[in-house]
Amino acid sequence: MANPFAGEVALVLDGQRHLAKLTLGALAEMEAGLPEGGLLQLVERFETGRFSSRDVLALIVAGLRGGGWQGQASDLLQVEIGGGLVEAARVAATLLARAFALPGER
Repeated sequence: MANPFAGEVALVLDGQRHLAKLTLGALAEMEAGLPEGGLLQLVERFETGRFSSRDVLALIVAGLRGGGWQGQASDLLQVEIGGGLVEAARVAATLLARAFALPGER
């Protein structure tokens, strides 16, 4: 079970449940590859509903890596996400929210 107090979010890929969380290292790696500025701009895009599928994928990859996954973004191009694209966007937004929530707000 995902522990929201640890920033974890569950995600199902090809029928297999994974735990994702944004660690500092995963965030730093993700931020280095963001095409449209840094982390603050990414948060702003999610807050205003202007995020892209690239943003969602970047957050999911970073979250999975923070959870111990050893794959690459390209590994996710053919997977089936439990809940589809809407669930992928929800997981990405939840990862962001939990990463920056103060204790007791998660």
